[in-house]
Amino acid sequence: MGRRLDVALAVLNGAVGDHLARTGNGLAFAMAPYVHGEPVALRRDALERACPVATPRIVVLVHGLMNTEDIFRMPSGEDYGTLLRSQLGYTPWYVRYNSGLPIADNGASLSSLLDALLSEHPVPVTELLLLGYSMGGLVVRAATHDAAGRDAPWLRKVRRAVYVGTPHRGAPLERAGRVLTRAMRAIPDPYVQLAADLAALRSEGLQDLGDADLRHEDRTRRTPRLGLRDARHPVPLLPALEHCLVAGTLSPDPWLAALFGDAVVPLRSASGAGLEVSRLRVFPGLGHAALPRSMEVWAQLRAWCATP
Repeated sequence: MGRRLDVALAVLNGAVGDHLARTGNGLAFAMAPYVHGEPVALRRDALERACPVATPRIVVLVHGLMNTEDIFRMPSGEDYGTLLRSQLGYTPWYVRYNSGLPIADNGASLSSLLDALLSEHPVPVTELLLLGYSMGGLVVRAATHDAAGRDAPWLRKVRRAVYVGTPHRGAPLERAGRVLTRAMRAIPDPYVQLAADLAALRSEGLQDLGDADLRHEDRTRRTPRLGLRDARHPVPLLPALEHCLVAGTLSPDPWLAALFGDAVVPLRSASGAGLEVSRLRVFPGLGHAALPRSMEVWAQLRAWCATP
């Protein structure tokens, strides 16, 4: 696929990907590792062809809502994965997925993918680094929760997880969308009702962002209100891992930073308020779209990942 088509399909998947998957539509992404824009089968021979010089340390990069792995690409052509390879010896694998599916489903799929990746990897894996951007960070959390529940072997290889611009405490814009949709349904006008019906078609994955729902049982308690449903997130960060968080703000001014965050994710949400965070770095002046491809962020990632 061409890059522009990939981006268009990623947006479509994020918007209505759950519907595409339910109806068996071929436009729905299936979760898989991608190299140079092409899916790689989870077989040893296919992985060897995709990465002839694999190393025992690997990093798995997970994109956000309506993205592909291309979201990590910098103007130079480098990305966090290639830089981790050249400077710290990690083998990068980029996961593409249908971001319109429930986060819980994508987390379970990522957990299964990591089972197969470690089993079929060309060389035995000694360390697995997880790096998620935006929704991808929540998918990473859902995957570790799934793995912990079934004692998956891959989780024992994880020392740290890095979350870049991840809405750990939910996304207020999605919660506002719920409130608006409910208000529109109360207006007895056929055009307003039609607009409400269209708004309600937004994907389950998108709706999960409102309260950062990582489990199906969390999703059943969804309510149309602006405030967070839970004072503390019901799914804690796994205490055995080191959790490194990157947050951005549009403005260096503390009041504006607290109010607007990175324009998509509030600072309180991206900084994991209420969660037991290992490390946190806030980047004033970096918006949400800049976080996954910033040399400033890379310098911090390198410092964290270079630490034994």
